[in-house]
Amino acid sequence: MKKWFYVLFPTAMLGIFLVFYLSSKKETEAREQIHREEMAKEKADADAKKQAAEAAAQADAERRNIERAKAEADAAKEKEDKYNADMARIKADTDKSNATADTFSKQVSELTIELDNLHKQKDEHTRQAFDLAKQIELAEVARRNAELEIQRYTEMIADRADESMMAKMPPAPPPAKDS
Repeated sequence: MKKWFYVLFPTAMLGIFLVFYLSSKKETEAREQIHREEMAKEKADADAKKQAAEAAAQADAERRNIERAKAEADAAKEKEDKYNADMARIKADTDKSNATADTFSKQVSELTIELDNLHKQKDEHTRQAFDLAKQIELAEVARRNAELEIQRYTEMIADRADESMMAKMPPAPPPAKDS
């Protein structure tokens, strides 16, 4: 075989390849262009979806932030209202307790005065009872003394009567002799 055949055959094959390549190049470029447009359109759609999702997420985050801020504000207001109600209740209880304490202190002072008066009355009654008991004892002593004086007088009169002749009995008659 001849050597030119080694060059000619690959060259022919290259020519055929170039014919097919160049004819399909336009179709390939057209398909690639369509593919690029589809990819760009898909990318644009994906970007639009992504932006819409980001906008929705941003709006949702803002809504949640607003709700959270509102919930925090409500909780703070509720806590402040509860605090104010507790403080008002404590103030009312304190005022009530102070009023009760004032009433009781007035009662205590009145009862203390009454107790002092009762102590004075008790001391006076005790003193009167002591004085009356003393008078009774003195009266009993005077009565005993009077009884003793009466007894002494009676004995003295009895002694005088015994000593007097009139009160003496005549001597007893002598006994009769019987013969």
